[in-house]
Amino acid sequence: MLVIGVAGTELTAQERDWLQHEGCAGVILFTRNFASREQVDELARAIREAAPRPQLICVDQEGGRVQRFRQGYSALPSLDGLGRDYAADPDAALVRAREHAWLMASEIKASGIDLSFAPVVDLGRGNRAIGDRAFDADPEVVAALTVAYVEGMHQAGMAATLKHFPGHGSVLEDTHFDDAVDPRPLEDLRALDLVPFVAGIKARADAVMMAHVVYPQVAPEPAGYSRRWIEEILRKEMGFRGVVFSDDIGMAAAFSAGGIKQRVDLHLDAGCDVVLVCHPELVDESLKAVEGRTLNTMALTGLIGGGAMGWDNLLADQHYRDRRDRLGGVA
Repeated sequence: MLVIGVAGTELTAQERDWLQHEGCAGVILFTRNFASREQVDELARAIREAAPRPQLICVDQEGGRVQRFRQGYSALPSLDGLGRDYAADPDAALVRAREHAWLMASEIKASGIDLSFAPVVDLGRGNRAIGDRAFDADPEVVAALTVAYVEGMHQAGMAATLKHFPGHGSVLEDTHFDDAVDPRPLEDLRALDLVPFVAGIKARADAVMMAHVVYPQVAPEPAGYSRRWIEEILRKEMGFRGVVFSDDIGMAAAFSAGGIKQRVDLHLDAGCDVVLVCHPELVDESLKAVEGRTLNTMALTGLIGGGAMGWDNLLADQHYRDRRDRLGGVA
């Protein structure tokens, strides 16, 4: 199955056709798709109305520099601030992590969107793409905050997605622009980068997003193309039973597999349930790539949300207003 990107703030005729395709399971939204709370709610409604089956609508609304919707939404602080809070007062930091997660998820659900791909559980160890998106460098601190964050998202009625498995934080390269290779053995990864994923899975995280990083002492291909990482380690050894997403196939580090069809096929053959196709110019070819495949059409049903307050009720909720004000007010 594919989750696709669309170009603007309204659906085009071509995009409505894409939503008819049996391989299309959802849409991921970006800043290019946002003009206002009202507009994004209308776009979400249009996506659902245009598709013959339920669609997962998702976004990256992490806080800090990765917050696709800003005007009218809470100004969510970056996750590294929670790590600094933890150093001063662990219990208060865990409360703050739950509040951050609940606030983020409640606003996204009020906008008619099912899922924000959160939390980032990579270690904060200098990666160019991760940076302040990570809670901390210490895996035990990240693990504790991960559990609290998953709990907060669940309290808001949103599924939680751990990213980027098995850990993107300890290599320098940004996989949006470069290949990334982590030369460490599996034993080192188990002792460090995998610790927050173990904790998040125990906390019943619902999904995992793969990294486009190669760990050559474990497998020769990027993790999202690797049955060793997905089927043997994540599913069999770690016991994960949720949904596995690829990262975006338009990122530079995904190119090692070859063309669009090769990338889609390798992700699905490795065990990914869903392939992210964030760039609209890649969608046509990606949809053709899944034709004739047996697709798990039920994979995303547990991630599709329901029961959101809606913005009027959310804004009237004192609990919401208190959390928003504590975390930094409105953008």
